[in-house]
Amino acid sequence: MKKHILVVGAGAWGCALALHLHRTGADVHIWARSPEQRLASGAMPHLPDTPLPFSIPVSRTIPSRVDTTLVVIPVQQLASVLPLLPIAPTILCCKGVERSTQSFPLEILHRIRPDLAGAVLSGPNFAHEIAAGLPAAAVLAAPELSEAHRLAEQLSSPVFRLYASQDCVGVQLGGAAKNVIAIAAGITIGANLGENARAALVTRGLAETARLATALGGLPATLSGLAGMGDLLLTCTGASSRNYQMGLALGRGAQTEDALAALAGVAEGATTASALLGLAHSHGVSVPIIETVSQFLANTLTLSQAQEALLNRPLKAE
Repeated sequence: MKKHILVVGAGAWGCALALHLHRTGADVHIWARSPEQRLASGAMPHLPDTPLPFSIPVSRTIPSRVDTTLVVIPVQQLASVLPLLPIAPTILCCKGVERSTQSFPLEILHRIRPDLAGAVLSGPNFAHEIAAGLPAAAVLAAPELSEAHRLAEQLSSPVFRLYASQDCVGVQLGGAAKNVIAIAAGITIGANLGENARAALVTRGLAETARLATALGGLPATLSGLAGMGDLLLTCTGASSRNYQMGLALGRGAQTEDALAALAGVAEGATTASALLGLAHSHGVSVPIIETVSQFLANTLTLSQAQEALLNRPLKAE
């Protein structure tokens, strides 16, 4: 039976997921604030090299039948869009933490739309590669493992393999923290501090994320998988990572506002850093890399001060 899937958001990731689902035989509809951005060629500005078939409509309307909804918008906009969604299982494909409430996407959904069954999708995926049909994997987490398996089977294909998980906290935290650490990795390379420094930073960033996951009720093992280490490695090394690109610009001397303005999309790490830091402080967890990035983005630390803050901490066992 053909599935009817609504994709909310016409950015690069939303269009890439729509293309993937269209290839599986699903009937896909994209909801967009500005549907007129569709070009005459069928391409979307966020994925200029990948044509979007006209059999995937893009509009501001919600179709009459929706079996599953994928929400693919920045976390800071999530609360404003959720009231519009139809009654259907809802998969949140955004990564970050709401700054005003320090809430993860699934918590925002439960707060605003408790009538919707929610799940989260996360993993090491660049949108342009998914759009091109290149092989990839991700994690789909839901409060009930049976529901996670059902949705994973519904959305998977031979080139996009989804693994089911019940650890919604760990999966969401991994997706949020990796963006912050990627900014730090970009700063490290942009400032010519070397590959050794980046490797150390990524490794220690994973360690502090696992500590925070434990405090929040997640599973540290989740951070060793696709939603943790996998996504972290991709985002901290891949040239297509917007958070890494932003960090590169900062490391080369750009101001935060200028680095953000130069990006083609949203660098979620810039808005997530302070929210994650607040979560860590409220749970008594030490997150020195996240804290340093947050302070650096707020222009309360210089690059040399940030480097000193991380390297001059007391030595400890790993």
